[in-house]
Amino acid sequence: MREFDVEKQTKQLIEYTKEWFNRFGENSKAVLGISGGKDSSVTAAVLKEALGADRVLGIIMPNGTMSDLDDAKLLVEFLGIPYEIVPITDYYNAAIATFEKSKSFEVTSDLRINLAPRLRMTTLYAVAQGQGVTSFVVNTCNASEDYVGYSTKYGDAAGDVSLLQDFTVNEVLQIGEYLGLPDTLVHKMPSDGLSGMSDEDKLGFTYAQLDEYISDKNANIPEDVKASIDKKHVANLHKLQLMPAYKRH
Repeated sequence: MREFDVEKQTKQLIEYTKEWFNRFGENSKAVLGISGGKDSSVTAAVLKEALGADRVLGIIMPNGTMSDLDDAKLLVEFLGIPYEIVPITDYYNAAIATFEKSKSFEVTSDLRINLAPRLRMTTLYAVAQGQGVTSFVVNTCNASEDYVGYSTKYGDAAGDVSLLQDFTVNEVLQIGEYLGLPDTLVHKMPSDGLSGMSDEDKLGFTYAQLDEYISDKNANIPEDVKASIDKKHVANLHKLQLMPAYKRH
């Protein structure tokens, strides 16, 4: 694994966050989705340290029954940040009902899974625009998930600023521990909360293997795992790049 000075990196991250938001005014606000998982928990903790609780707004967006609702509430109450529960159930169901009437495409399992994070991102931007002060949606993806494209394009992969993009899962966990977050939030089994599977089950390898490979391409992990990581990385690079555009000659 690459060397990681958690104290130094956390302090620099907090300072970066403070400077980025204050460029837009000292009353600018951060809006982020709260899932009850490690990434949104750590991001929220960093934002509170950088901006103060009053400039951070957490939005919990259940779609029907939310298995992590108690963890999401635990996080916002632990940090003392303002929050609101904004269910997406009604417009998710309305969208599915509309799509099911279409004759040009099928409502697939992947469509259903990816629709929810896209509606959540739409909700976050609506919340940000309704604040009355300059507000920005904060992305919560980490380097490990970004590397293999484990996110929904224009869903949880979107945002105005990303705070964890350069940190692997292992490093995010260390930041969470350093900031004193409850172990139940930092070390819970990672899951998208949508598919009923753990992240590692869906990926087909562990985050420890992924982090090790990102740090060292000669890492001692099975060759089939390396091949799977490489394949996912290449196939999902479009999620990390600007939209290709034709340039007139």
